[in-house]
Amino acid sequence: MGIKKESILVMDFGGQYTQLIARRVRECNVYCEIGSYKMTAGEIKEKGYMGVIFTGGPNSAFDDNGPKCDPDLFKLGIPVLGICYGAQLMAATLGGKVVSIQDTREYGKTEIEVNPSSLMFHNAQAKNICWMSHTDRIEEVPHGFKVTAISKDCPIAAMEDITKNFFGVQFHPEVSHTVEGQLYLKNFLYNACGCTANWRMDSFVADTIKSLKEKIGDKKVLCALSGGVDSSVAALLVHKAVGKQLTCIFVDHGLLRKDEGDNVEKVFREQFDMNLIRVNAGERFLTRLAGVSEPEEKRKIIGEEFIRVFEEESGKLGKIEYLCQGTIYPDVVESGAGESAVIKSHHNVGGLPEDIGFEGIIEPLRDLFKDEVRKAGLELGIPEFLVNRQPFPGPGLAIRIMGEVTQEKLDILSEADAIVREEISALGDECRSDQYFAVLTGVRSVGVMGDGRTYDHTIAVRAVTTSDFMTADWARIPYDTLERISNRIVNEVKNINRVVYDITSKPPATIEWE
Repeated sequence: MGIKKESILVMDFGGQYTQLIARRVRECNVYCEIGSYKMTAGEIKEKGYMGVIFTGGPNSAFDDNGPKCDPDLFKLGIPVLGICYGAQLMAATLGGKVVSIQDTREYGKTEIEVNPSSLMFHNAQAKNICWMSHTDRIEEVPHGFKVTAISKDCPIAAMEDITKNFFGVQFHPEVSHTVEGQLYLKNFLYNACGCTANWRMDSFVADTIKSLKEKIGDKKVLCALSGGVDSSVAALLVHKAVGKQLTCIFVDHGLLRKDEGDNVEKVFREQFDMNLIRVNAGERFLTRLAGVSEPEEKRKIIGEEFIRVFEEESGKLGKIEYLCQGTIYPDVVESGAGESAVIKSHHNVGGLPEDIGFEGIIEPLRDLFKDEVRKAGLELGIPEFLVNRQPFPGPGLAIRIMGEVTQEKLDILSEADAIVREEISALGDECRSDQYFAVLTGVRSVGVMGDGRTYDHTIAVRAVTTSDFMTADWARIPYDTLERISNRIVNEVKNINRVVYDITSKPPATIEWE
């Protein structure tokens, strides 16, 4: 969709909260995107950003080998907000002093006292809790700056040069532990940058449909429909734009959840009246995956095989110019946008063969985070039960099976996963969980069933709470429910003798195991 009329650049210095910063900006109804700290001042000016936010990062601002921004950026007349490392880098670049504070470093919840006359802290409480995470600090502010917040161990918790609209905060306003963090961000976005909060789903949907009509014209589109939220919303956007020019190919790769293939076919044929072709290709995918254990290789094989199936089916349909995919912004970011480490390749953005055989790729959701995709789906009239269904990765159960994928393992995991989803969904409002599923761990262990010794598989249960799928906490599932899940899986699913519960948050783990 390109740069929006009002857009903020989140400049990535390798911080763990980079994506969360971007998500918080979007929550203020301001469009933003993540870019590398290597972007030049000229590139930033050319793209017309209304403001720049420097993220945190693991380096020291006075380290010669640490990431640095183009110093000419500060001559563009664009408001800049530095967060943690970003604030220290701003101070060091503009003539201030940054020092190491190994003896009095701050981590976790910290009380700060702010100057309410500061633009950043307009309408804020004089004292409040924020989240600190630093071993360096600003010792002297650059010329023209003034201190706008302090803490017990940090005499410069925030600073600003109001004449140039430069701001720096030592803490992290983007995390929920910073009580008024969203207010601070709004003050920067609205009061410093002059944004008018025009990033809304109703306008996004209307603009996207209009743009798709113009781009596609009278050409035909083939959609990679998996039945998940992302591909469903992407398909319906294209369907609204060009109607029967869209053909949806649902590749049942045999890696879906229990009964999911039949449910997907029913919904899209009967409810949305789309041109839908179902391809049962389970054996084909298992053959390609035979002997493959490495997660990235599995993802790329599945992604490539998807495209090959589409090529073959499109050959039966006549000329098809475009391929539509449900790629969303986290897929792009986690596949290597910005400067953070590549977490995983996504089957929509990594491993695609060069000779895909289409004129172009259409990715109408490429700018959206997961919760924005759901809002777009509701705006399009997709029923809530479908929009809010459990997230499911494109590679399916293949990346919830550790090691080689076989039909036997798929059968085991499919049954165990159905039990997990049934039991947790039955809790309703009693216990919130935004995503939950089973994983076949690849670990086998000794057990006792009846009077005999067993040596069988271990199932891990994963359930998380999250608002944006960028960060997540493990869900506090009631013990009684976990007990029922364990008893049912061991008794109802063959070749399982142990069930464990994953209590790792994201970060450091990802939600999926592969």
